[in-house]
Amino acid sequence: MTAPAVGIVTIGQSPRADVVPDIAALLPPGIPVIERGALDGAGPASLARLAPASGEDVLVSRMRDGTEVAMAETRLLPLVQDAVDHVTGRGAAVVAVLCTGTLPRLRCPAPLLQPGPLVRSLVAAAAPGGRLGVLVPSADQTALVRAEWELVAGPVLVLAASPYGPPGPLSRAAAALAAFGPDLVVLDCLGFDGPMKRTVAAAVAAPVILPRTVLAGAIAALL
Repeated sequence: MTAPAVGIVTIGQSPRADVVPDIAALLPPGIPVIERGALDGAGPASLARLAPASGEDVLVSRMRDGTEVAMAETRLLPLVQDAVDHVTGRGAAVVAVLCTGTLPRLRCPAPLLQPGPLVRSLVAAAAPGGRLGVLVPSADQTALVRAEWELVAGPVLVLAASPYGPPGPLSRAAAALAAFGPDLVVLDCLGFDGPMKRTVAAAVAAPVILPRTVLAGAIAALL
């Protein structure tokens, strides 16, 4: 019997060599992975049209060459839908979106996993009412993300430190989180990786949640 394929959709460009191998390593052996990016084939003109204006909800991802890109959520959504359609058209039995934001109105004939709701449910179960530290890629995201996390936690501190930039901001943010004294920390972007988690964990005396690990567990549960 052929193993079911997993579709992985990034809101940037594929392949996501910085994320997908970590997820694949936590899946059963032999599972095919089909990748697609919302920005696959996008050029400078397309990226300019997606650039967020003041007041728009911002999503941050990675281009194929490793550079960071910021996009307006509402204008990006149709491209994400196209990427979901692509991987299901190629036979994906489960689809995972590499974004911790809550992307509304995505249609998918297969189970569609979004790590944002998964991680929020985990925090609500593990530390209801607790002090929560959150790291996001961009300062433009902090207000919206704080409002989302305040629905499932107690006092919330949201700081910005891009996983796609130099390590200095991450170390400084980790020190600020340690001063806050969280019961739990969420690295609220799929770009954060294991070494970054260890940097934060070394500074704070609390568990640190890595969304890519939570997402991999949910994928495995559906296979």
